[in-house]
Amino acid sequence: MGGMGTMAGTRGWAEYWRDDTRGLEAMHARFRDHVYAPHSHDAYSFGVTDAGAQQFHCRGALHTSAAGMVMALNPDDPHDGRAAAELGYHYRIVHVSPQIVRAVLADAADQADHADPRDGAAPLPLFTRPVLGDRRLADSIARLHAALAADASPLARDERLRAVILGAHLRGATRPPRIRTLADSAQREAAQRARDLMRAAYPEPLSVELLAEAAGCSRFALYRAFSAEFGMSPSDYERQLRLRHARSLLAAGSPLADVAAATGFADQAHLARWFKRAYGITPGVFARGAGT
Repeated sequence: MGGMGTMAGTRGWAEYWRDDTRGLEAMHARFRDHVYAPHSHDAYSFGVTDAGAQQFHCRGALHTSAAGMVMALNPDDPHDGRAAAELGYHYRIVHVSPQIVRAVLADAADQADHADPRDGAAPLPLFTRPVLGDRRLADSIARLHAALAADASPLARDERLRAVILGAHLRGATRPPRIRTLADSAQREAAQRARDLMRAAYPEPLSVELLAEAAGCSRFALYRAFSAEFGMSPSDYERQLRLRHARSLLAAGSPLADVAAATGFADQAHLARWFKRAYGITPGVFARGAGT
């Protein structure tokens, strides 16, 4: 499990999160005067500029990332960085280990995660352009960052991580990923097996590995099958189970704080936010709506 560190000053601030067990890092920062010295990472870096603009040298050229643009850097790509606008820049970035990238691509191709890339299985991608103008990918990176920093469920983190890796690979890498899908009947059966396990195991959280094993397919195939069959991702369905449980507890008169704790939400505000998004009313309004 990761932790959050914060650095603040008069000319900027930064928040940092890391999960050493999985090889994931995330940072959210706003800088005006900070100048990055030339450096590189041993991971893939996927960033999005939220506001302002930043410049950096990479692979012998100067690149500019303005608001809404994506940065995709390979492991060991030397780069620096500074503001390219008077008011500085605001950005978020996620560093993903090559092992995770290889595992996601191998899973999407229905190959073993440990496959040797020298045998042609799940080769690591090479991003040819450090800056991409891709709003959809930028949104995916922002959603992944939010899931990491907010300590979202393992299913939500995995889904958003895969969306970034596959999205970046499709849009900016040297070769598109090889992806295998299930036939209609197999897809339906896989989705139903995963849903049955989620219902039986609730309220215990399930890893994507357990769901894929129950479904009898790869993790990537599971996500596609589940979304096609039920119109939502496994993490969305997991949250729906928690919200339905919350409704039953509220209807029985349980205090909101107890309901939030019993259904796996971080606190009352977290439950209230998702409850309103799902049902259009707050938990309090729902609880008071029972007839007398």
